[in-house]
Amino acid sequence: MSSLAPSRLSGRTALVTGSSRGVGQLVAEALARQGARVFVHGRTETACAATLARVVAASAGRADPVVVAANLAVPAEVEALADRVEALGGVDILYNNAAIMHPWRERIENHTQADWESSFQVNVFALVRLCARFVPAMRKRGWGRVVNVTSGIDKTPQLAGYGASKWAVDKFTDDLAAELKDTGVIVSRLDPGWLRTDMGGKQAPNDPETVLPGALVPVLLADDAPGGQFFRAQELRGANV
Repeated sequence: MSSLAPSRLSGRTALVTGSSRGVGQLVAEALARQGARVFVHGRTETACAATLARVVAASAGRADPVVVAANLAVPAEVEALADRVEALGGVDILYNNAAIMHPWRERIENHTQADWESSFQVNVFALVRLCARFVPAMRKRGWGRVVNVTSGIDKTPQLAGYGASKWAVDKFTDDLAAELKDTGVIVSRLDPGWLRTDMGGKQAPNDPETVLPGALVPVLLADDAPGGQFFRAQELRGANV
């Protein structure tokens, strides 16, 4: 793995989707602490209030965070989110963290069309559209970081729609990284590990806070780092960021 860039993120702007709670909240706060101006995202502005307070404190006056609300299950709201962020200057860092998990289905015949459609709309289609909206400007500037949050889920047919959506994220990340080779825009994927969040459940082995510092590694890569790397946050607990 390439060494981390020595500088902080002063002057950089980041959008962290799904940052009203959980991993996204922790990442948004950590990016603000590194000096980035952060767009905090959730379904509603009210849902983002706690994260906004934490990001304001972490930024220590270096940059004012902005709340952008949108339901990623609605394609028109995805476009509206991108419109607003672009109107406010765009982003250097796109952290695609938002995801949903459909209900546990014991057998394949219990899965519904809605399970698959909702999983792919939020976990894949919204992610792809945000990349399509923000990556061109990153490429033009010659610098950018895209982090697509994936999952280590494996052989869990009860969550087939969710698992397949994360496989699609992996494949898209590989393809996008290939397109952006030598452009200055580095695309990576991150598996946060099985965490005790609302999605992961109480039986998960890891506290949410263990996603750091590993979740910052793909953002702080040196400019000569290769794209398409797969990072596992739980294996990077000792990372020096």
